Amino acid sequence: MLRCLARGRRPGLGCPRGGLRVLRQRLFTMKLQTPEFQSLFTEGLKSLAELFVKEKHELRIAGGAVRDLLNGVKPQDVDFATTATPEQMKALLQAAGVRLINNKGEKHGTITARLHEENFEITTLRIDVATDGRHAEVAFTTDWQKDAERRDLTINSMFLGFDGTLYDYFNGHEDLRNKKVRFVGRARQRIEEDYLRILRYFRFYGRIVDRPGDHDPETLEAIAENAKGLAGISGERIWVELKKILVGNHVSHLIRLIYDLGVAPHIGLPAGASLEEFERVSKNAEGLSPKPMTLLAALLSVQDDVTKLDLRLKISKEEKNLGLFLVKHRRDLVKAPDSPEPLKPYQDFIIDSREADAPARVCELLKYQGEHGLLRDMQRWSVPPFPVSGHDIRKAGISSGKEIGALLQQLRDQWKKSGYQMEKEELLSHIKKP
Repeated sequence: MLRCLARGRRPGLGCPRGGLRVLRQRLFTMKLQTPEFQSLFTEGLKSLAELFVKEKHELRIAGGAVRDLLNGVKPQDVDFATTATPEQMKALLQAAGVRLINNKGEKHGTITARLHEENFEITTLRIDVATDGRHAEVAFTTDWQKDAERRDLTINSMFLGFDGTLYDYFNGHEDLRNKKVRFVGRARQRIEEDYLRILRYFRFYGRIVDRPGDHDPETLEAIAENAKGLAGISGERIWVELKKILVGNHVSHLIRLIYDLGVAPHIGLPAGASLEEFERVSKNAEGLSPKPMTLLAALLSVQDDVTKLDLRLKISKEEKNLGLFLVKHRRDLVKAPDSPEPLKPYQDFIIDSREADAPARVCELLKYQGEHGLLRDMQRWSVPPFPVSGHDIRKAGISSGKEIGALLQQLRDQWKKSGYQMEKEELLSHIKKP
């Protein structure tokens, strides 16, 4: 500790490479008794806790759920940590007749138990024996601080006992209160253990911090030095984090940072993207809940950029199609200037496309364009069915398939010009019978 203090570093931030590694030893505790915390105690959780207490194994709430509870938010997912090994967990749960499911995580120390129609994911405390930037070889431990030390961010490294006691080894509670996002120990070491933590840093920054721009220079330096490590991370894992960044706060600031620090080329984002266009679109879409691809399309210049993005990130077919649509139509599908019917071009496009997802895509385009009023109108509009079919035209005495197709298009155009008001009989009256 003296070596760390002599270098001007407070305990808990670690030492430079090659120095004595010392992490903050003082455990901070407090009691949490909030309605959100109390609401977690279902019959299933009560039964689970009793089983571990009976066998004298410690069991605590871990990770992000603790952060959410401290923020006054009931967590959607709750993970648990325990001093019991996977074998000990299996023995005590099976002895109580508890169903075990999804044993794929067992080699990493995770057991999933099902009690009272609820699933509980419980992981043995671990330490990293070896890491390669993508995966970790772990060993089990009963030391809560050692487990906290291997986690990424201080705000994710806390535990919460079932009596409401918070266990905070690395200043996570204070960082959360001050809206700071910091790595546990040295940023460089945490990132080199798993390069995806670069994107997790950005994601939680957008979630926790009030105002953009407050970054620890050492953290930014560590990100820039290790950005190339993301090239070895699977596209699927990157896309999960990138989507959360895109729908979080300070997205323009964070995307610019991703480019400035050299992260972009390693996660599939195109070189030469217009960050000004991205900033404009992100402002346009504020408060409209755009899909991640709606914002990301602002960085894509041509449709080939969407294809390249898909090759790297393995995006879904729906996401790819939305990206292709936005890049193609963001300039040509717009409201007519000074038109009494500004929504008409978008409605006509939907009618002509005849695709079930066309209305949803057009709504995302309106978000991209910042057309708040038109978006509200579009969301209230129901697509009217075209009242004429090929069968109707055959009944009028026309049998040629080519001619039927041409007539249908002519009648559809007339119907559109009428504001979709003309009915079947009126439309059919325009057919010249042979």
